[in-house]
Amino acid sequence: MSSRPTLRPAQPHDLPAIVQLISELAEFEQLSHLLEVTPESLRPHLFGDRPVAECTLGEVDGEVVAFALYFTNFSTFLGKPGLYLEDLYVRPAHRRSGLGRALILHLARLACERGYGRFDWTVLDWNEDAIRFYEKLGADVMPEWRICRLSGESLQRYAQPERPAGWSPSAWLGL
Repeated sequence: MSSRPTLRPAQPHDLPAIVQLISELAEFEQLSHLLEVTPESLRPHLFGDRPVAECTLGEVDGEVVAFALYFTNFSTFLGKPGLYLEDLYVRPAHRRSGLGRALILHLARLACERGYGRFDWTVLDWNEDAIRFYEKLGADVMPEWRICRLSGESLQRYAQPERPAGWSPSAWLGL
């Protein structure tokens, strides 16, 4: 019989387990072709001099079986930071154990403790089990919002913007 799941902050020695869970998530979401993360590439973002994300792990009998990776965003309307959950994954054998719920509640409490104005995340429109789960927790699934993204070549074409001679931000804005 397995012991009760526990939550804890990720540590640098957990990077291989985190990347393995990210890989499993990518496979579940049918997005493995986009996977580039490695323990080495993730390390500075979670544990470097200026971390930009945090990670909480779920364990059962000392084995890492779930993770939530999140970061601070900002609501201009509220004038407050918020917590954004980038990814949450629980291995199939441990779903319905309360671990996903525990991770969400932990992050909601963390957002409250930090004085954040909201807690946001996205869910794939085909993941009906997750949608029902989030709605049972009281989350609003906001169908009127669409995610916009620049990445890969679309983003890189802006790395070195072509600027006409005499270009200045104020001229560009018409000031």
